[in-house]
Amino acid sequence: MDEKKYGYNFNEIEKKWQRFWEGNKTFKAKDCDNSMPKYYVLDMFPYPSGVGIHAGHVENYTASDITARYKKMRGFNVLHPMGWDAFGLPAEQYAVQTGTDPKETTAKNIDNMRRQIKSMGFCYDWDREVNTTDPNYYKWTQWIFLKFFNSYFDEAEQKAKPIEQLPIPAGLSKAEKRKFIDEHRLAYEDEVAVNWCPALGTVLANEEVIGGVSERGEHPVIRKPMRQWMLRITKYAERLLDDLKEVDWPESIKKLQTDWIGKSIGADVDFKVDGFNETIRVFTTRPDTLFGATYMVLAPEHPLVDVITTKDKKAAVKKYREDAARKSDLDRTDLAKEKTGEHIGAYAINPVNNKKIPIWISDYVLISYGTGAIMSVPAHDERDFEFAKKFDLPIIPVVKPNREQALRSGIGGVYEYEGMTWPPPKGEENAWADGVIEDILNGDVCYTGNGMAINSNRFNGLSTAEFKEKITEWLSEKGLGGKAVNYKLRDWLFSRQRYWGEPFPILHTNNGGVVGLSEQDLPLELPEVKNYKPSGTGESPLANISSWVNVSLPDGSKARRETNTMPQWAGSCWYYLRYLDPENGQLSWDPKKEKYWMPVDLYIGGAEHAVLHLLYARFWHKLLYDLGFVSTKEPFKKLVNQGMILGEDGQKMSKSRGNVVNPDKVVADYGADSMRLYEMFMGPLEAMKPWNMQGVEGVFRFLQRTWRTIVDENTGEIVEAVKDADADETTLRLLHRTIKKVGDDIETFGFNTAISQMMIFVNHLSKQEVRPKSVVEKFILVLAPFAPHIAEELWERLGHTGSLAYEPWPEYDKKLIREKEIELVIQVNGKIKDRIVVSADADEEQIRQKALAGEKVKKALGGKEPKKIIVIKSRLVNIVV
Repeated sequence: MDEKKYGYNFNEIEKKWQRFWEGNKTFKAKDCDNSMPKYYVLDMFPYPSGVGIHAGHVENYTASDITARYKKMRGFNVLHPMGWDAFGLPAEQYAVQTGTDPKETTAKNIDNMRRQIKSMGFCYDWDREVNTTDPNYYKWTQWIFLKFFNSYFDEAEQKAKPIEQLPIPAGLSKAEKRKFIDEHRLAYEDEVAVNWCPALGTVLANEEVIGGVSERGEHPVIRKPMRQWMLRITKYAERLLDDLKEVDWPESIKKLQTDWIGKSIGADVDFKVDGFNETIRVFTTRPDTLFGATYMVLAPEHPLVDVITTKDKKAAVKKYREDAARKSDLDRTDLAKEKTGEHIGAYAINPVNNKKIPIWISDYVLISYGTGAIMSVPAHDERDFEFAKKFDLPIIPVVKPNREQALRSGIGGVYEYEGMTWPPPKGEENAWADGVIEDILNGDVCYTGNGMAINSNRFNGLSTAEFKEKITEWLSEKGLGGKAVNYKLRDWLFSRQRYWGEPFPILHTNNGGVVGLSEQDLPLELPEVKNYKPSGTGESPLANISSWVNVSLPDGSKARRETNTMPQWAGSCWYYLRYLDPENGQLSWDPKKEKYWMPVDLYIGGAEHAVLHLLYARFWHKLLYDLGFVSTKEPFKKLVNQGMILGEDGQKMSKSRGNVVNPDKVVADYGADSMRLYEMFMGPLEAMKPWNMQGVEGVFRFLQRTWRTIVDENTGEIVEAVKDADADETTLRLLHRTIKKVGDDIETFGFNTAISQMMIFVNHLSKQEVRPKSVVEKFILVLAPFAPHIAEELWERLGHTGSLAYEPWPEYDKKLIREKEIELVIQVNGKIKDRIVVSADADEEQIRQKALAGEKVKKALGGKEPKKIIVIKSRLVNIVV
């Protein structure tokens, strides 16, 4: 017989317990059970990729799994669901290339990823599994879209209300009334310049365009105006900012959201166009620099360009606009790129001095930000300064810093003066500052800070803050503008020209009307198609299916279905709510279940979703809150981002580098418990860290040692050392410190240090001739959230029946976690001279006496009397002579 016949057989053990958990529905959550506190743990659900799960998925899901299992043991009613963010461009592109129905591709990928996830032993409630491509799911995505379509935003109350409550001015015709209502809907249509990829036949988001080509396939991308559905997320900008204080999120993520929303306080300013009955409105945060505006720049797409461009400039302007259309917004706003532009021949009138200034177009101004037009003050804006220098445009300084302000402007070496770099030599600061001020006044450098107004007529001498206030008041009095708040955030472009997405529940009537489907007609399902290729007109493949597109209305009139589909973001904006009630065919979710489970207590996922997914989900949640469908202002109470796992070469994992870790292989070679433990042991959860197979082998050896400490590998029985006996004091103290340490670390996501502590404990326990059963059992419960398969098996072999998943987390004794003795460092005049061991209960006088009694300390004192003895308990004694 093989002497290791009963060794740690992870393959057999893991399959056994996975079958047990699934068959017994061990992790099924109980709705509305008020006998215990609830805890909702949520993972960012995955896109079902053909390559399956990767190491990053396992890291994310293991962290949430440890927390979920721990909370169950702590007496919480835990909801821990899983599903699939299954719409997406890859499946559609595969359909275009091969003719394979994306439903088939998606189902196949889901089956594979579900198998992989189950092989890791995660404690998901699989009865709540959702799939965003399931009509029974996207029925409710369409339902939420109709809530946007049938709502408006009440500015006074700062909340959404049903469109039926919209106050409509009296005296409007039927057509005017319809137009007024449509202009106030939170979901509306607009002509928008978008990233159009002819090869992919779809509109791409900015982040899907890199260097003017599509991220997928590297196809050319151009800017093209197209009819799109938009969601008025801008109406919620202030609430999206304010309510960040309601959530426990990393400050870095809050900052990313704040920066994306981009709130600015400034002024609107109106510039009349010379020779035209047209006005260009700009927004500026520096109205105090208006006297320094020497030219204007419009976005190439600005509608006035066609109106005011002079004949002699039309050809050059046309070519420039075509070139700009081939660039993404990210490329256009790259600060490092060379500035380009074209004068359109027209002039604007600066409202503060009535001077004519030339109007240019340049791709660094975006139609999607502000008004699509800027006043250019090259003396005090770095982009404008570069542009003015290149095209030899006037530079008029209107802000003069004092010496202190000039010195501050040089931090980081922004300026140099006569070869001197920052910081200037001591004693020469004033000369350096005066040189900088001289360069500013000569227009040789750009100064963007505050100071005193110059070259600004009657406003000269005012500070920047005073000038801003005065000029804003003046603009308002003259009807030329006034105080304004602006946001970088734009309304959400919510259309894609694809087949594989949620159909819009919208009809376009022959008389130009737009009508939402009745909720009773949902879901509007995707039709079967033979050709997944784009229509060639910019419309999705749905436009080719006349039998689906063309419909008859009850009154006999004709209408066309909307042929755009929703973006992949749609299904992920609310999936956490469907998990609450996934089988409900009558309601999106039961209000009682929503009130019981929400908000999500812990949300774990990658920082790459820090902006858009989280912002969009919060936006949808706020609409639902306004309309009374959810009970919380925010969906996700606490957010944790796991760090990226790199390949063994320290590079990002990719097929081309050959450094991708296949979880299936790791599980086959070492077991799921080893992979779970290793990914948590690599380092802090939020840190970026490289993969190392030796580390996997290390945690595997730890599990083998744990097994041998409890199970006889020759017989399969519990080793003789494990018996009903009292634990010695050292073992007992180490056990209770381990219980406390691991529990505290789980609460703070310090999983790596928790595992280190468990390794220390096993190392100690394995050397003991007597291993008390009560000690072993408590340790197995502590190990269980991290390595559940081996823990379940050991628990059963110790004579228990059923699962340990709901066994109470062991309590630690506060007396036992305190050290009996502590070591203190003894310093004399700050230098270490000795170390002493004292009772943990020793008072300061006892510590002083023992510190002074040591021979090394007596020698260091040299017979001198100490002036002061400072005792810092548990750390050191410092003797001052």
